[in-house]
Amino acid sequence: MHCPYCDSASTSVVDTRDAGDAVRRRRECEGCGNRFTTYERAETNVTVLKRDGRRERFDSRKLLGGLERAANKRPVSSEQLERLSESIAAAVRRSGPEVEAGQVGDLAERGLAQLDPVAAIQFASVYRNLADLDELESVVRRYKEDPLPGADQLALDGESGPSGPESSIGLSPLGKSRRVAHTRRGHARQP
Repeated sequence: MHCPYCDSASTSVVDTRDAGDAVRRRRECEGCGNRFTTYERAETNVTVLKRDGRRERFDSRKLLGGLERAANKRPVSSEQLERLSESIAAAVRRSGPEVEAGQVGDLAERGLAQLDPVAAIQFASVYRNLADLDELESVVRRYKEDPLPGADQLALDGESGPSGPESSIGLSPLGKSRRVAHTRRGHARQP
């Protein structure tokens, strides 16, 4: 492993921890003395089915980038965003070889809502393609009225994604699916 600061190949592992879907290693460069973190993950080939029918390989870096943009200048640490990204990535891998993009987006939105509701609203404004202030107001109202799921509720449950009239969010403590209604621009409202 090369040091990202001085490019020395002489580094040592000072701490190893399980990070859910990866092994987190804290390393120290023997050349410059700086410390850095690396992650070892098993490579999996999960395909994301996009709204327009395209398929692309799941990319946890792209997910983390979206979370970081939504939480920009909000009181959310990089470590919190990395943990959220890792838990979403683990849920995606558990879901099987293919997952709908809407399920990934739902997990990201709800995970951000637990960390910072304003960051979740910023994420939702892009993810849900909100057309006007009324749609934004309905998202804000939903966050105020709907209790947020716990950390153990970020599992994909394989039910209908955001293209349907409701999007599945997770499991309640009793194991029952929770659903949250929402709309998108260009879609008819469902009764």
